[in-house]
Order: sequence, then structure tokens, then C-alpha cells
Amino acid sequence: MSDLTVRRRRADAERSVAAILDAAAKLLSERPHASMEEVARAAGLTRQTVYAHFPSRDALIGALTDRATDRVAAALEGADLDTGPAGEALLRLVQLSWDTFDAEPFLLATPGPHTDPETDRRRHRTVFDVLGEVVERGQRTGEFDPELPPGWIVAATAALGHAAGDDVRAGRLTSAQAGTYLQATLRRLFTR
Repeated sequence: MSDLTVRRRRADAERSVAAILDAAAKLLSERPHASMEEVARAAGLTRQTVYAHFPSRDALIGALTDRATDRVAAALEGADLDTGPAGEALLRLVQLSWDTFDAEPFLLATPGPHTDPETDRRRHRTVFDVLGEVVERGQRTGEFDPELPPGWIVAATAALGHAAGDDVRAGRLTSAQAGTYLQATLRRLFTR
């Protein structure tokens, strides 16, 4: 097989994966329990093609979640969270993370993939690392309560974020309300 043929097949596969992910993100936002066959139809591909790239629905949702995580990581790199008051940086970080739910509504609409705890930690690591740096800076400057362990603040922030997502998923709050309440709650909890 020639190098050109291999490159073409690789490019075709990449286009198929992108089409599947884009179609799945849109479809699952509207219909969280859509089948793999429906995803294939929405992507304009065969069911076999979808299964060739994603052997299960969990694998597909995991890939969508990884793509959203990569987008958050890229946004965090450009967010300049090392400057200005740490309290403001914390709120910007939370807003950037919450904006992902608006850009990727399937995250709130679709039950997450069934994964092991290590996969969940890996997906959250970038956000947690940046959040931990902001928290430690805020404690050094006196903006955040220094008596609270930084890991506790990170864990509590994540838990509140997940609770906000659960309320949106259950229809008790809109995404905008949840984001606003989350920021207000964090502002009150950890600042002095």
C-alpha cells in the first residue's frame, strides 16, 4: 500500500470521526438516549463505520467528553488566570468551565460515560491543577481562607459544579441560573 493511500485512508478516518462526534454532540443534546444507529444516520455514515471508531455508546460519549475537556484546557491556557485577584481568577475559571456546558450541551443532557475513577481524574486533572494553583495563590494573598486545605476547596468547587450540572439536567435550573448561582456560592464560601 502506498504512502498516499495510507494518508488518504487516515484522512477519511479523521473526517469520519469528526462527523460522528459533531453529529453525536448535536443529537445527544436534543435526545440524550439516542442510539448509535441514530448517531450514524445523523453523521451520514453507516452504523458499521460508527462502531469501527467507537465500539460502544460509552466509548462515543467518552470521546465527546475528552474533546470537551481538551477545549476547556485550551481555553484555560489563554485565560490569564495568573494575574489579578485570585477571587476573580476563580470566578473566570468557573465561568470558562461552565461555558463549556453551553458550547457542549450534551454534557448536561446526556448521562456521562461509565468510566473508572482514574479516567474521571484524568479528564478533570487540568482543571483541578489550575484551580489548585488559583486557590493556593488566593490563600497566600489572603483572599481565600487559609485554614481550609487547598484540596478541600478544589473538591468542594468540583462537587458544587457537579451539583449545578445535576440541577440543570433535572430541569430545576437553566444553565445560566446554575452558572450564576455557582459563582455566587463560591464567592461566599471561600473568600474572607
